[in-house]
Amino acid sequence: MSRTVMSYVAHTIIRVPDSGITAQVFCMASGCGESSGRKDDPDNAQDWALRHTGRTGHDLFRRDFTDQARVTRAE
Repeated sequence: MSRTVMSYVAHTIIRVPDSGITAQVFCMASGCGESSGRKDDPDNAQDWALRHTGRTGHDLFRRDFTDQARVTRAE
């Protein structure tokens, strides 16, 4: 019979400063399927949604944000 010893070490995860955030907005109106495409500036994705609503009247969107994060061992 063998034994396994496990130790747990606390870690934290934080966003990497200056790594940027990408955003994409998807129209959720039935049958639409349009999206902003991936934008390096989240404001540009939001502006797309506002213009899309103005053109189509669609008012329901899903927003996806992506960033980079670093895991470090807690001290």
